[in-house]
Amino acid sequence: MSAEHVFSGDPLDRADHQRRDDAWVRARRADPASRFLAFANQQVVVRAGPPTSLGWLDVASVERLEADPETVLLGLLGDVAHFALELPPSAEMGLPPGLALADPRQVATEVSRAESGILAHAKSVVDWHARHRFCANCGAPTASRKAGKERACERCDAHHFPRTDPVVIMLVTDGDRCLLGRNARRRNAFYSALAGFVDQGESIEEAVRREVQEEAGIRVGAIRYHSSQPWPFPSSLMIGCHADALSTDIAIDPEELSDCRWFTRAEVRAALAAGASPGEGLRVPGPIAIAHHLIRAWADDA
Repeated sequence: MSAEHVFSGDPLDRADHQRRDDAWVRARRADPASRFLAFANQQVVVRAGPPTSLGWLDVASVERLEADPETVLLGLLGDVAHFALELPPSAEMGLPPGLALADPRQVATEVSRAESGILAHAKSVVDWHARHRFCANCGAPTASRKAGKERACERCDAHHFPRTDPVVIMLVTDGDRCLLGRNARRRNAFYSALAGFVDQGESIEEAVRREVQEEAGIRVGAIRYHSSQPWPFPSSLMIGCHADALSTDIAIDPEELSDCRWFTRAEVRAALAAGASPGEGLRVPGPIAIAHHLIRAWADDA
């Protein structure tokens, strides 16, 4: 099934061959036509709307902000190079008029789908560079290579590459009921589809069955792929599935879930209709999350 999720739809050509040419990258880094998406303190630069859009900077603005010269090439749109970079904490005061820092989660639902895909790409890779300044093999400093698509150790020459963590997220159903849980580590009141990281040596189907069994004590049979969504907090790929329950008695893991229940299709439809104003009833995630689309697809399939 094809689904157009927030954080997917990046239109940039990632320029794999060009990024290997250091001279080409330096020229694009200095090109007045190039565009730079900046982050600071886990926030992204935007241009306020309506409509809201990503706040692309030109090279002169980047130089005035005294930003970290270690930029990451995101790719090309036509012949224009697009980069991402991290700003110093004090940079917000020097942003050009009309630009400001904003929470990427909020911005993602306000910008175009294409820009939400660029945002996911940029945030994930900038965060990865921030966490990999030192070699996991020997502890020495690392340096960016291939315009940001890898880091190399300056001592042992180990090469490190950005990683995306696969996460299964599944709506388990039993006829006219679906299984929703409340995350024990979050303070919101949402009930959502169960989810968990794919373990080593594990298929998607095996991960779905294991996670549901561990978190809710439910055995799962048939599994159907729905869609996937990049999730840049910090860098995951959500693999959405529907799954048929083989058992129905819930036994939750209290370290993972604070509550887990079966909800009827009528209850779920009412929660979806209520949206951001659910009153005292069931609350489910909004359209930014793939869980919303898994839940809606099932609720509408009758």
